Amino acid sequence: MTRSVPVGAVRPFGDRALLVGVTDAAAGRALAQVLRHELARGDTGHDHVELVCGQATVLVALAHDGTPLEAVRAAVERAVRTPAPHGGTAPPGGQEPGRLLTIPCAFDGPDLEEVSRQAGCTPDEVVRVLTARELTVGVVGFSPGFAYLEGLGHPLAGVPRRAAPRPVVPAGSVAIANGYAAVYPTPSPGGWHLVGRTGVALFSSERPPYAVLAPGDRVRFTAAGPGDPLEPRACVAPPWVPPPGTRPVLEVVAPGLRAVVQDAGRHAVAAAGVPAAGPADPVSFTLANLVLGNAPSAGALELTGGGTRLRALTPCHVAVVGGAPEVRIDGSAVPAGRVLPLAPGQVLVVGPPHRGCRTYLAVAGGVEGPALFGSRASDELTGLGPGPLGAGHRLVAGPWAAPLGDHVAPGAASELGPRDVPVALRVLPGPHAEHFAPDALSQLARVVFRVGRDSNRVGIRLHAEEGGSVARLAAPDVAAGALDSHGVVTGAVQLPPSGEPVVLLPDHATMGGYPVLAVVVRTDHGRLGQCAPGTAVRLVPVDAAEAAAAAGEARRVLEGAVRGRYPLAAG
Repeated sequence: MTRSVPVGAVRPFGDRALLVGVTDAAAGRALAQVLRHELARGDTGHDHVELVCGQATVLVALAHDGTPLEAVRAAVERAVRTPAPHGGTAPPGGQEPGRLLTIPCAFDGPDLEEVSRQAGCTPDEVVRVLTARELTVGVVGFSPGFAYLEGLGHPLAGVPRRAAPRPVVPAGSVAIANGYAAVYPTPSPGGWHLVGRTGVALFSSERPPYAVLAPGDRVRFTAAGPGDPLEPRACVAPPWVPPPGTRPVLEVVAPGLRAVVQDAGRHAVAAAGVPAAGPADPVSFTLANLVLGNAPSAGALELTGGGTRLRALTPCHVAVVGGAPEVRIDGSAVPAGRVLPLAPGQVLVVGPPHRGCRTYLAVAGGVEGPALFGSRASDELTGLGPGPLGAGHRLVAGPWAAPLGDHVAPGAASELGPRDVPVALRVLPGPHAEHFAPDALSQLARVVFRVGRDSNRVGIRLHAEEGGSVARLAAPDVAAGALDSHGVVTGAVQLPPSGEPVVLLPDHATMGGYPVLAVVVRTDHGRLGQCAPGTAVRLVPVDAAEAAAAAGEARRVLEGAVRGRYPLAAG
């Protein structure tokens, strides 16, 4: 693996995160422990920051927009200069690292023969090497509870990833690749070789610490005996009971292309491999809530592609914001971006957005629902959360209080321009400058891209229009995408070996191994989340001062975006 960041370097990772280079995973755990102490001492609380330890890095990401990055950077630089304590760091949930977990396995995976061929040994020898020694959890990430196990012996240590990843790897699969072993805790895409299976559950969404394995823990694989579990037990969420004071407000008649509940997303669980989720367009989401007097983080519907039909069950007030869709109540057109009253039996239709791909529908009182890790958000990568709504689903809202706003100021919500005009997304340099050509950013700025059809809430894939290319921007040492796995952030512009950039959205995996050429500034995440397949895109480099000025202007627009008062008293 190629080191992604030099040891001791503190690199900006967009305008809301830092990436710190360390010698190895153990040094990353020690640095995280020192950093938590430094943050607890200062004005910036550690609960405002996400720490994700990579194979040779620590990602420090701000969890709240109000936290100044420079204050956190000062704490990070102090931590880098502080001698590391002996041992690692206690993971979220409080259990001590360094425990030994024995995992019985059936070694009958579909890639066992291929692994033995690549390793130059027999399948029995593969099993003997895999069970011969204890392995150590280096880092946890990629997907919930996925632990990278270090210490794989020769000749298995030289087996690379599969040439093509599987779309879905079953939970409990025992796998190896690139010198590591792992167990897939949940069903997910994966490119590692599958050599066995186990029924030992390594992740639970019901109780802390969620991920069973933590950095520094040890694992011993053994051959399963009679009575050992070989199929993971499915976790079934208990039925959700609406809390007192809530009320049913809307019934889904037709969900449209995709309708999900989102809120501000999940925080403080990235170290366990859990994506943040939350709205793809945070600007329109926030405005839909604010105009109804809700908290900015209240639950709301994210509607992709339109075609949604909802029937009012009780008197309620809603707002439809983002993407400039056509909105109708009982067949009559009504304006988007305004407070809309609904009487029982009335049908609200939200059509396809004309200037984007996503629309947010908020209800006065906020949409309630079952929460995982303190959030109602639905995550497309891992399947956590309520998931897409279907016909017949009833939405419940919390209590509300007047006053409500009247409308959202024109131009405040995220709406894209005409389809033939490229969307300009401002980007800062990524943390991997030495892994790209010196003029990589200026070359990137000259290319017009189209958003690929294989795009979703995990990320959008960019295809260069005719005559443009970024395939040769990465240095030869990372042409195969072989950087050490490191934490990543929403807006990161990864350059995989295909040469087609991927821009990460909120449901992205917590770690990645592709070099990051640029990072979309936080201010432009709303427009990024509105980029539908076929949208033309330009990535426009800016510096830190320009990004900060844009953020300040965005705050001013948001503060003045809700206009008027709806003439209604609560009750």
